[in-house]
Amino acid sequence: MAPLLLLLLLSLLPAAAYLCCVRRHTGNAGAVLRRREPGRAETRGRSPPRDTWAPRLCGSGLRLFVHVANTAFGQICLLPFFIRLNNFSLMRSLDIHEDPTFIPEVAAEVMEDKSEAKSTSDVIEQLIDARSDSASNGFSFKGIKDYLACYRSGKLTPSQVAKNIIAVLEDCDKSTPPLRAIVQWDREQIMLMAEASTARYRNKCTLSYLDGIPVCLKEEFKVVPYHHRVGTVYLGTEPETEDATVAKKLREAGAIIIGVSNMHELGTGTTGCNPNRYHKIPRNPYKPNHFTGGSSSGSAAAVAAGLCLVGIGTDGGGSVRIPASFCGVVGLKGTFGRISSHGSLPLSYSTASVGPICTSVADAAIVYSILAEPDPLYPYGLKQPKATLSDMCAPDLKGLKLGVDWTFFKACDAEVLSICEKAVEHLQSLGASVVAVSLPEMEEVSIAHVICILSEMRDFLQPDFNKHYQDMNLDTRANLALASQFTALDYITANRQRTRSIRFLQEIFSTVNCILTPAVACTAPRIYESDLSTGISDLSFTARSVRFMQLGNFTGIPGLVVPVGYSTAGLPIGLQVMAKWWDEAVLLRIGLKLEQFRYQTKKPSIYYDVLA
Repeated sequence: MAPLLLLLLLSLLPAAAYLCCVRRHTGNAGAVLRRREPGRAETRGRSPPRDTWAPRLCGSGLRLFVHVANTAFGQICLLPFFIRLNNFSLMRSLDIHEDPTFIPEVAAEVMEDKSEAKSTSDVIEQLIDARSDSASNGFSFKGIKDYLACYRSGKLTPSQVAKNIIAVLEDCDKSTPPLRAIVQWDREQIMLMAEASTARYRNKCTLSYLDGIPVCLKEEFKVVPYHHRVGTVYLGTEPETEDATVAKKLREAGAIIIGVSNMHELGTGTTGCNPNRYHKIPRNPYKPNHFTGGSSSGSAAAVAAGLCLVGIGTDGGGSVRIPASFCGVVGLKGTFGRISSHGSLPLSYSTASVGPICTSVADAAIVYSILAEPDPLYPYGLKQPKATLSDMCAPDLKGLKLGVDWTFFKACDAEVLSICEKAVEHLQSLGASVVAVSLPEMEEVSIAHVICILSEMRDFLQPDFNKHYQDMNLDTRANLALASQFTALDYITANRQRTRSIRFLQEIFSTVNCILTPAVACTAPRIYESDLSTGISDLSFTARSVRFMQLGNFTGIPGLVVPVGYSTAGLPIGLQVMAKWWDEAVLLRIGLKLEQFRYQTKKPSIYYDVLA
């Protein structure tokens, strides 16, 4: 037997020597590159991004995969096979001549002067004064208007509400299973902010519409005096001494910061699954045995469960909009650069935007109006147009053109499609016209977004990956191992694609006011027992969950998700509205009308009414 093996090895040596030392490895003379004509969309074989093939891994299977993926065999054989299998090598077959766009900062169009338009404060007063019909249909989430009514009438004070919130924070993590929405909070800090707000209401000198309103911020933001852990066990070893810009602005507005919220470790996933000792897995308030979505998981869970009215998150691949949709609340991703990211960890600098998660579109508009402005400490959005809420309270949607790529729209579960189609019909009934549009090269957009976000994360986290590899969750190690496969050529070509995609969208938005899609292609996935200890890696789910999100992150356009119904299992379903850069006002106008479509709001299984 031994002589045969030796003979076999000797026979392979010439081939190995040829491959290693003779054959050219840096290119292929026979490779055929598909040329993309500048400014002209590829129309052949147009279809939605394909589903990613990958097994759902957890437990010992996940441990084995992560180990192998980070070995020489994994990097040279296993992951390149996975890359080819799922077409992640697509950029290598394209010949794109447009210059790359590394930052999707798009100049605002010159807008017509609307001197007679209502001021933002007038619009907000109209939103607060508007009567809601939802209460007549049963349950309704409490909102900013409910809190302000209590404070202004003297029925409750911010201090009394803060005491209720503290009691709820103590209770919700003793429950089975624990909610794990807020992972760091401080009784003394909450009461200090609440008592200051109570004094301002007593003296009739409130700071803003957010005065006394409970809010939380994703752990990705620096918030004094909490640890800036970003979902890990190794970052933020000391309490923070400086606020992120959004935390500072919320304090200046008089909001009560109740703590920092849970998140998927380092923002690397869309389930919210974070099994490490400081975080654990946040539960979906509608179905506690289902995930919240991520990565701004705790912010969405806290809002849906009634712990606070506003959760601030970041969105590099749907990380505000996915958990908002899964938890049945509203999520707004602003235009790239619209809200300052200063003080958050710059995990993916070209795809991430900041945005609020709220129980209503009106509340999202109020928060947006306070946070959206240039920040000299943040290099993007310095030349942004003034944020307005123009026409938000218009009685109908007459004159608006809603773009729908029906081929892309239908790439979702049947239950999701059925409800979202009816929601589009509802908008039509209010005077909007639906225009069929074609979103070109969506497979290229999907792959290019993956390359950009993973490459930027891998670059920023290189020191952590070297020093704290064993401290990271298994799925984080798997994602960063995959990110190691992308080259500088991949990254530059992906950003050339970004230039094309931005130009295509500029053409589309010259004919329509917005683009409609389902929020997420499916509902929140189930949590299994093995997920609690090791976490999961499910790239097939990740690809489905970000399908309708990636265009907004890749090109920087704003997006709003609004709950429009429920699956037969009682899980929330949302619709997404996207608009051109800096036109969040039209999103909010459409979103306000979209809320009327859902005839009934179901009460989450976990819900605390802190005004009761």
